[in-house]
Amino acid sequence: MTPAIKLLERDGASFELLSYDHDPHAAAYGEEAARALSLDPRSVFKTLVARLDDGRLVVGIVPVTTQLDVKALAKAAGARRAGMAEATEAERVTGYVLGGISPLGQKKHLPTFLDESVEDFTVIHVSGGRRGLEIRLAPDDLVRLSGARLAPLARR
Repeated sequence: MTPAIKLLERDGASFELLSYDHDPHAAAYGEEAARALSLDPRSVFKTLVARLDDGRLVVGIVPVTTQLDVKALAKAAGARRAGMAEATEAERVTGYVLGGISPLGQKKHLPTFLDESVEDFTVIHVSGGRRGLEIRLAPDDLVRLSGARLAPLARR
């Protein structure tokens, strides 16, 4: 039971858990999830932590088929520049391991920005809080529970 699942259950949100055997040698965790679960990879979103030029940490959520545009994330967050946070810092602040960082139930609530392509889907998939576990839920529930703001964040 991860903090993400506990949050969804406490809220009464509708969701489904999907699990698969994680390959410890996989580097692209979200793409691995899409393949293992036979999901449309455009509906699988990865959660990334970035540091803004003013020192704040923020979360960017984009489809696994894309890259996070850090300039767009900085703009959405009202900063000039952003760069990816160090892996150890991302793990410490979220309480999750890399490849299993969920946008829900993080240890410290960070400003969260979600790529606007989420509006193309009635259900999406995000990490359930550990490698090998995905959550299927409605985008509106993700926005509501994470406090995410929509923005054009994905770079193809």
